[in-house]
Amino acid sequence: MRTYNVAVVGATGAVGEELFRILEEQKFPIKTLLPLASERSAGSEIEFKGESVKVVKLTEDVFEKYEIDIAFFSAGGSVSAQFAPFAAEAGAVVIDNTSHFRMDSDIPLVVPECNPEDISQWKSRGIIANPNCSTIQMVQVLKPLDDAFGIKRVDVSTYQAVSGAGKRGMEELVYQMQEFFAFRLGDVKPEKFPHQIALNLIPHIDVFLENDYTKEEMKMVKETQKILHKNVEVSATCVRVPVLRSHSEAITIHFEKDVDAAKAREILSSAPSVVVVDEPSAKKYPMPLIATDTDYTYVGRIRNDNFQGNILHLWCVADQIRVGAATNAVRIAQKWIELEGSN
Repeated sequence: MRTYNVAVVGATGAVGEELFRILEEQKFPIKTLLPLASERSAGSEIEFKGESVKVVKLTEDVFEKYEIDIAFFSAGGSVSAQFAPFAAEAGAVVIDNTSHFRMDSDIPLVVPECNPEDISQWKSRGIIANPNCSTIQMVQVLKPLDDAFGIKRVDVSTYQAVSGAGKRGMEELVYQMQEFFAFRLGDVKPEKFPHQIALNLIPHIDVFLENDYTKEEMKMVKETQKILHKNVEVSATCVRVPVLRSHSEAITIHFEKDVDAAKAREILSSAPSVVVVDEPSAKKYPMPLIATDTDYTYVGRIRNDNFQGNILHLWCVADQIRVGAATNAVRIAQKWIELEGSN
């Protein structure tokens, strides 16, 4: 089997750290591993396969110097904008986890369970975009249902964990909870979030746009349409919740024809990377606790609408650092290897 020189940009961040775990778990065919980060983090070490690997400073020529074949980017949109083109020019396929390239018409936006055929477009600019975390878990559920019944409209409310805001988001929730139990929470000022996140919900993720939706909400609209290759109507309300890890979503789906919940449950049970947990009488349904640290999207509370036969309601949960970022990126790379190996 061919092996590859692999670089990870943003090696010391939350998604970067998860990428190393998944690459090791999946026994990814790595020849050499190159952790890359800013000058501040260069020289530190990461653990991979029981060994310490030194983090190297990210520069424009580092990809050519180390003959990188696959470059995972997860260090913010401005970093991808500056350095991803240099990686592509050096001959690497870039798998970018930021929003910077997602809506470019000549860059594929890929969830391998939904649109693996789009990976073939990577040669246009040498870049494959990884969708938003909330979009990934949702389209994994929507795609098989769309194939079976035809989707007209989706209304989704998300319940997004603080880890979606990175390490600082998790640290802020933990710190505020510590201060709450020490009866000092009233003295704490929020830093990462616009308001106190402990014991609170914040219906505000990313910046507000002119249409009064947030950028996060519009990502879900546009990315879903691009991945499914159809102008399905999507409306999203994205909420930050005081959960450390794993995003939850309440989804209402309008179909072109009547749909049966039992049939939908059967279809989703056979869908790739989806696990149905739907026994309400036994109090079994998806929750962040069961999704965290796994590579599956869990679906439950699947039920017909009380009034219209073409509407279905369901609930899904996935670990957004893995399924919504690192796992999807590795799956893209695995599919890219599969497709390139057949050419």
